[in-house]
Amino acid sequence: MQKIELGVPDRQVRLGGTELVLIAGPCVIESENHAATLARQIHDISERQQIPFIFKASFDKANRTSVNAYRGPGLTEGLRILAAIKQELGVPILTDIHEPTQAKLVSEVVDVIQIPAFLSRQTDLITAAAMTGCSINLKKGQFLAPDDMRHAIEKVVHTGNHKVFVTERGTTFGYHNLVVDMRSFQMLRTLGYPVVFDITHSLQLPGGGQGASSGQAEFITSLASAGVAAGVDGVFLEVHDSPNQAKSDGKNACPLDQLESLLIRLKRLSVASRKDD
Repeated sequence: MQKIELGVPDRQVRLGGTELVLIAGPCVIESENHAATLARQIHDISERQQIPFIFKASFDKANRTSVNAYRGPGLTEGLRILAAIKQELGVPILTDIHEPTQAKLVSEVVDVIQIPAFLSRQTDLITAAAMTGCSINLKKGQFLAPDDMRHAIEKVVHTGNHKVFVTERGTTFGYHNLVVDMRSFQMLRTLGYPVVFDITHSLQLPGGGQGASSGQAEFITSLASAGVAAGVDGVFLEVHDSPNQAKSDGKNACPLDQLESLLIRLKRLSVASRKDD
């Protein structure tokens, strides 16, 4: 299993090691104050629970359902905010890109470049991201089988960059619905790279909210527990202090006040699932 090390030497985050890693943050940067405050609060929780933490937030949600939906502050302002959070907290940063031309600028700030699920077959986007030398998070497309991700991984590795991991986020199941096949985690791990479970997006109901996506956040604990028990290397959670007021994906976001109890549960499950490894 390939291991990926992120962050500064004295605060290393290792993905693919023995510890469960948390990737968490708001879906989109709503404001500098909101993103920074939420990052501090999640960081404090991760420190108390001794869970390695990567902060995630998007500077632009280019695939929103409606043309009128909030997309974020944009590339320049978004990277400035992410850089400030990284400087203050010393944690690795993850964000997504949608165009190859964004890769180089983003790589100067973040530690992980994420390829969105809808774009997981876009060769030019994947190779541009990989050539920066950043770690690459490949979101598995909702339309792909687990084994299909070997081709996306090869697009990264072909550039000489082996710092890649795959994130499961559910498979399209009829209209406005996703389902997670728990066999997927074992299948993805056979590809030889770390596997992360995007719990909150797996509970999204794409386009099911009258011009926006809806979701089923009430199932976060159940789905997260099953995935961690299946042996994933990390969990991806979109977290918000007030999901009902979130500007994107609030219906499937993990409420901040429920995060710590969830992580306590998931850490115990992770330890138990790895006893025989």
